[in-house]
Amino acid sequence: MKIRDRYIAKTLFTYTLVVLLVWLSIYSFFNFLAELKSVGQQNYTILAAFKYVAFQMPEVAYNQASPVILLGCILGMGHLATTGQLLIFRVSGASILKITVITLKNALIFIFIIITIGEFLAPISSNFSENERTRALGNNSVSIGQEGFWIRDGDNFINVKKNINGNLFTEVTIIEVSSSNKIERVIKSDNAVFDGSSLDMKCPTNIEECRSSKIFSVDDSNTFDKISLKERNSYNKKVSFDQDLIDSIKKEPKDLTTWTLVKQIKFLSDNKLRSGVFEVELYKRLIKPVTLIAMILLAMLFIFGSTRDVSLGRKIFFGAALGLLFEMLSRISSAMALSFDFNTLLGAMLPSALVMIISIILLLKKSFS
Repeated sequence: MKIRDRYIAKTLFTYTLVVLLVWLSIYSFFNFLAELKSVGQQNYTILAAFKYVAFQMPEVAYNQASPVILLGCILGMGHLATTGQLLIFRVSGASILKITVITLKNALIFIFIIITIGEFLAPISSNFSENERTRALGNNSVSIGQEGFWIRDGDNFINVKKNINGNLFTEVTIIEVSSSNKIERVIKSDNAVFDGSSLDMKCPTNIEECRSSKIFSVDDSNTFDKISLKERNSYNKKVSFDQDLIDSIKKEPKDLTTWTLVKQIKFLSDNKLRSGVFEVELYKRLIKPVTLIAMILLAMLFIFGSTRDVSLGRKIFFGAALGLLFEMLSRISSAMALSFDFNTLLGAMLPSALVMIISIILLLKKSFS
């Protein structure tokens, strides 16, 4: 790498890192103020609140990677333009296209690091911080997980009244439906053990006489439906969902890891359920580098514009404003794809592709003019 390229990379990295630190500081400050109202409850101290905010930082950095890198590039390249260094680079033989490529390359390296942190470190640190906060506030983490859920698994509809700890369910009901959408069998059990692939409904070992599972079979071959009852000590039901899918039921798509999103989409598609909300979130993450490139290219148009008509400061401001506007339009496009039921990938890609093509054409025109 040439000295010039290393200098541009160093400038971009420095300004992006400064923007990230300022962004995290502002977020942490307001989040810490919000946590102060809980300080003093049980064992929740100021130190515990500080630890909670600190362990939330990787997730914040991951979620805000695009605007952070965008602003970092705008400020870094704006500094080079303001001090006349970009003009020197161009006189020395570096074209607008060359400088733009160097900017994009270094921005992508930084966002790759952020995404890696977000996918591997952020889920661990966020879960740890939430568990520690819950424990310090004196709330039993088991009681938080005792909310029930409904889930469809193939032709089965499964209801769990209480999810104790992810492995022990109570008051379980399984409704088995035929291909013609008629109820064939209903299985009820006071408890079930979930091992990640099956529900094992059996009596506790300390009770001798027990009928854990009640099976109601429906026979509709006659004029009137006939319901018969059988009781069993144990009943095992294979399922296709796992603990990640159960946990994702109570979470927003943006709070799920990419791998969990993929599994959720596959599970919903296999069971002929709508997965558009999860697809939109997945595609937004997959095209994040493309979206970032489009915003940076759009901002570079203002950096390399003529300074005789509009001041450089105003160009940087308008570039940042357009970047934020583009982010909003991208979200609107994804929401419209979801609302009007057309291809979610197209809805996520279209704004980025259009802006990227237009920006490349205009940058090429400036570069060769």
